[in-house]
Amino acid sequence: MLPSAISTAILLAGDPSPGAAGPPTVRDRGGGQVTNASSTLSKPGSGAAGAAAPPAAAGPPRRTAWAEGVDRLRAAATTEPGRLRIIGAVVAGLLLTFGVVTAYQVTDRAAAAEDVVGRSQPLSADAADIYRSLADADTASASGFLIGGQEPREVRERYEQDIAMASRLLVRAASTADGSSESGQAIARLNEQLPRYTGLIEAARANNRQGLPLGGAYLRYANEQMSTQLLPAAQRLYEAETRRLYQDYDGAKAWPVAALGAGLVALAVLVWVQRRTYRHTHRVFNPGLLAATGAATVVLLWLAVGHTVARAGLADSHVHGQQSLKVLSDARISSLQARANENLTLVARGAVLAQDNKSDKYDSNYAQAMAELKRGLTEAARLADDRAGSEPVQRAAAGVLQWTERHRTARETDNQGDYEGALEKVLGSANSTGQSFDEVDASIHQALEHEQAEFTRAADGGRRALDGLAIGAAVLAVLGAVAALLGIGRRLSEYR
Repeated sequence: MLPSAISTAILLAGDPSPGAAGPPTVRDRGGGQVTNASSTLSKPGSGAAGAAAPPAAAGPPRRTAWAEGVDRLRAAATTEPGRLRIIGAVVAGLLLTFGVVTAYQVTDRAAAAEDVVGRSQPLSADAADIYRSLADADTASASGFLIGGQEPREVRERYEQDIAMASRLLVRAASTADGSSESGQAIARLNEQLPRYTGLIEAARANNRQGLPLGGAYLRYANEQMSTQLLPAAQRLYEAETRRLYQDYDGAKAWPVAALGAGLVALAVLVWVQRRTYRHTHRVFNPGLLAATGAATVVLLWLAVGHTVARAGLADSHVHGQQSLKVLSDARISSLQARANENLTLVARGAVLAQDNKSDKYDSNYAQAMAELKRGLTEAARLADDRAGSEPVQRAAAGVLQWTERHRTARETDNQGDYEGALEKVLGSANSTGQSFDEVDASIHQALEHEQAEFTRAADGGRRALDGLAIGAAVLAVLGAVAALLGIGRRLSEYR
C-alpha cells in the first residue's frame, strides 16, 4: 500500500529528480500545452480575473490623402486598364489646355487688331488733323491780316472751320484718353491755350480793321503762342497716339507661341498613344483617337494659317498704309508751316530776326519747313506702291518746285521795296504762292485719302483672318477631348 501511494504522489507532484529547475508542471490530458502549476496555485487571487492585461501595441501612423492617392495611382499604373485611364486623362487635359490657350491668345490678338482699325489709327489720324487744323488756322489768320482790314469771307470761314474742327477733335480725343497719360496732358494743354490764341487773333483783327499797327504785334504774339504752345502740344498728342498705335500693332502681330507649343505637344502625345495602341492590339486605327488627332490638327493649322494671314494684312497696312499716312501728314504740316511763315514774313517786315541776328526769322523758318516738305514728298513717293498713290505725290512735288520759284520772286520784289507787288505775288489770284500752296495741299490731301483707304482695306483683311478662330478652337478642343476619351473607353471595354 505505501509504495503505490508514494508513486501516485510523485506522479501528481511532477518530476522528483533533484536537477529539476522551477516549479512542477501539469500536462493536460490531451497531451498538449504544459502550464506552470505554481503560476496559478502558489498565489491566491492571481487567476485570470486578477491578472494585469499587457499594454496594447501602437498602430501605424495615419497616412495623408495625397499619399493614399499616390499609392492607388501607382497600383493602377501596374495594370493595363489603369494605364489606359491615366493616358485618357492626360490626353483630354492636353487637348482642353490647347483649346483654352488658343482661345485666350487669339482673343487677345483679335482685340489688338480691332484696336488698330477702330481706335488707335483713327485717334492717331485725329491727332494729325488737330495739328493740321491749328496750323491751317494760323495760316488763314495771317492771310486775312495781310489782305487788309476787311478780310474776305472765305478766309474768315476757313479760319473758323479750322478752329471748330480742332475743338471737335479735341473733345473726341479727350473721351478716350486718360487724364494722367501723356495724351491727356497734351489735350488739357490744348484746351487751355486754344481760347487764348483765338482771343489774340480777335484782338489782332480788331486793331487791323482800325488801321492800328498794334494789330501786327498781336498777330505775331498769337503766332508765337501757336508755335511754342499749341503746335508742340498737338505734336506730343500725335506722337503719343502713334506710339499707342504701334503698340497695338505689336500686340496683334505677336506669335501665339504658347498656343502653338500646346498644340504640338498635344499632337505628339496623340501620335504616341496611337502608336502604343497599335503595338498592343495590332489595330491600325482607333476611331476616337483618330478623330481627336484630326481636331487638334485642324485647330493647329487654323491657328498657324489664320495668324500668318492676319500678320501679313497688318504688316501691309503698316508699310503701305500707316507709314505713308504718317509721312504725308508730316509733309502736309510742313507745307502749312511754310505757308504761315511766308505770310508772317510780310506781316513782320523784318522786325523779327533769327538767332543769328542777321536773317529774317520767319523767312528762315519758311526755308526749313520747305526743306522738310521736300524730304517728306520724296519719302512718300518711295512708299507709294500704285499709280493712284504716286500721282498725287508727284503733283505735290511739282507744286513745291513752282511754289519755291514764286516765293523767290516775291522775296526779290519785297527786297526791292515793292511791298504791294510782293503782297500780290503771295496772296494774288493769279501766279501767286498761295495758288501753289493750294495745289500742294489739295494733292497731299488726295494722297492721304488714298492711303487711308489702303490702310483700312489691308487692316480689315488682317483682322477678319482671326474671325471665329477663338470659338472654333475651343469647340474643336472639347470635341477632340471627348473623342479621345471615347477611344480610350473602347480599349477599356475589352478588359471587362
